[in-house]
Amino acid sequence: GFLLLIPSLVLNFFLWQRTEQGLKNDEGILVIAVLDGDTLVLDGKARLRLRQVDAPELEYCAGPESKDFLEKLVKDKKIIIQEKILDQRGRAMSLIYVDNTLVNKEVLENGWGRYHSDQTTQREVLKEAAAIAKENKRGIFSPQCYQMENLENPKCVIKGNIDKSTKVKKYYYPGCAQYKFAIVEKDIGEQWFCTEKEAQKAGYTKAETCHEKFKH
Repeated sequence: GFLLLIPSLVLNFFLWQRTEQGLKNDEGILVIAVLDGDTLVLDGKARLRLRQVDAPELEYCAGPESKDFLEKLVKDKKIIIQEKILDQRGRAMSLIYVDNTLVNKEVLENGWGRYHSDQTTQREVLKEAAAIAKENKRGIFSPQCYQMENLENPKCVIKGNIDKSTKVKKYYYPGCAQYKFAIVEKDIGEQWFCTEKEAQKAGYTKAETCHEKFKH
């Protein structure tokens, strides 16, 4: 994996050198494409991610909507890049502006991405924007993606949860101690299941708090 990462880092560095050579003062740089809800492609082919934003993958709940929202904000427009850094995988990310609009804030406030803690000058602004989205059940926090009940198939009641830090997958069914508190967040790939076998096949293991047998 490390050997594969080196060519990626070199390519990113080369593309960013070309991109930054074309920037003069604050004239901005053109966005030629949007890959998903937090990644765009700049004139010169360099990729840029939105700092402090984690948008859903395209195959997950609200993934396409998140991409569409970002496209409307930035595609074929010039953006101003501020506070650019590289993440642990060597990918460039920054705060970006279209005119005086902070795009990162717009994405979070409309619920099309999750807040990612980071040390930027806009940290509190972005954190508050994400809180507003959650409070008003927007985007990924709407019942479409953020579910206590299975709206699509009420008979399938097993909740599959993914730990955000360890990525460990656990499932809960009625009778498990934490079942009523578990939320299925479909924007990060969490799922509903009809049977334990189905959950186990998807890579989930039964939570330790499930002492009773699952009653179908």
